[in-house]
Amino acid sequence: MSSMKALTGAALIDGSGKVVRDPVLVLENGRILAAGSAASVDVPPNAERIDARGCTLMPGLIDTHVHLGAFNCTSFGSARTARFEVTPQLQSFYALFHAQICLEMGFTTLRDAGRGTPRGDFAEEMCAVRDAINAGIVAGPRLQILAETVITGGHLELLTLPRAMPRPENFTADGPWELRRKVRELIRSGVDGIKTSVSGGVALGTSPDVRNMTQEELDAIVDEAHAFRKPVAVHCFNPEGLHMCVNAGVDTIEHMVYSDAESIKRVSDSGAWVIPTLLNRSDYVIDKNVQLGLPPSLIATQRSIQPACFRTFRAMREGGVRIAMGTDIHNVPEMGCAAMELELYVRHGMTPMEAIEAATENAARAIGLGADLGTLEAGKIADVIAVRGDPLSDIALLQDPANIALVMKEGRVYVDRTAAVPRLVRHPEPGAWKIIDRA
Repeated sequence: MSSMKALTGAALIDGSGKVVRDPVLVLENGRILAAGSAASVDVPPNAERIDARGCTLMPGLIDTHVHLGAFNCTSFGSARTARFEVTPQLQSFYALFHAQICLEMGFTTLRDAGRGTPRGDFAEEMCAVRDAINAGIVAGPRLQILAETVITGGHLELLTLPRAMPRPENFTADGPWELRRKVRELIRSGVDGIKTSVSGGVALGTSPDVRNMTQEELDAIVDEAHAFRKPVAVHCFNPEGLHMCVNAGVDTIEHMVYSDAESIKRVSDSGAWVIPTLLNRSDYVIDKNVQLGLPPSLIATQRSIQPACFRTFRAMREGGVRIAMGTDIHNVPEMGCAAMELELYVRHGMTPMEAIEAATENAARAIGLGADLGTLEAGKIADVIAVRGDPLSDIALLQDPANIALVMKEGRVYVDRTAAVPRLVRHPEPGAWKIIDRA
């Protein structure tokens, strides 16, 4: 069989705002050789033809903020219980499973935003999942792995462990030089970047509007990571934190919560990318948390910050802030529902095309992969999905697995729901696997 492929469909959304009717993509050796209308692209006679009839061709989607190693409600009945009953080794297999579910929904690239466990960092386990995928041992999306630098008593610590729990050695670090050492250790473990937090969040024992570290500490983390040419992503919930992020020169600011005109202008002027994570602020997710037994105080916090999140999203978009798609999927909601984030973007002011760009070209640029990913054009890596229908008319089409007809990563078909026997990445049917912490 020829290594060259010619993929056709009803329309093509290229990721940069262009639409092509009656398109052809010529793929070879995992990259796009040519892209355009059938009238403008010559298809080599030896190319294997793949007809995604009636479908819209799009770049593979990118979620820049996921937590694949979380004890997600897809695979656990109680995240709080599973945290203490499941080993990190076993959870790495669940992280792979979660990644594969996302790939089947058209997300060919994910940036994992890190997490801790009662035993310490989870960075090496997540790097192992990434490396197994890259080696071709298992199928999965392209992964970038961030690891967390955690201060004592901050959001990232209290999100992982209750106050009364003993801490594993070296779990937290404080002060510029301790944090520099921690960054170096995490980079040594093989991670692609560093994550930290400058504010509180939705966790027991903290508040969204408190500061989590000093400017000197954040500067040290960013400087150390950048010295090793690694990007830094920062959890931030308040205007003070936004100013700190700009001062330090962070690469991406995670979440949109509290803000003011001055902080938004500084972020816009700096050119930093901001990741909205609106899905985790939605009624859908809050209701899920109620069902899973999240403490009432945290439910109240989620409800109280929701209006500010949506307000900041609208203000940042209008203020010219660079926005890239990210969901913050962790314990909730279920893996595979990331496209719900895009519907929220449209509901709060983006056009469907802008929302798609946030999950393709913008997302690729935000995580440093814009030279190879994010758009369907000659020379780029051939990450392509075929969607039944027109997402520009109904962005919610991307939420239904039945509409994700074809998923290609690096020119190889991983998902084909057009075949007589559909090809998928994973074998269990939804609901067929055991919820092991409820066995």
